[in-house]
Amino acid sequence: MAIERRRVHYTGRVQGVGFRFTCHRIAQGYDVGGYVRNLPDGRVEVVVEGGTAALDAFLQSVRDELDHHIRAVSESAEPVGDPPYPEFFVRF
Repeated sequence: MAIERRRVHYTGRVQGVGFRFTCHRIAQGYDVGGYVRNLPDGRVEVVVEGGTAALDAFLQSVRDELDHHIRAVSESAEPVGDPPYPEFFVRF
């Protein structure tokens, strides 16, 4: 299975509403690693690694559950870390 990494930025009412902890909970159901954190400009950043199907399913679940807070999503591919993230965590 090919591993890939994506960096996703969520804009909208995404801070102070449990967005990071909901992402963390959702990630526990998928074979992904990475992190979620608040950015100083009010966005939330998710960096996630895993197989293509797991990433697609995880990111779709985030959109499905948190769509009412999200105004815009920006996603980009990045090189996989060495070593890859072993788990998904909330970064403070």
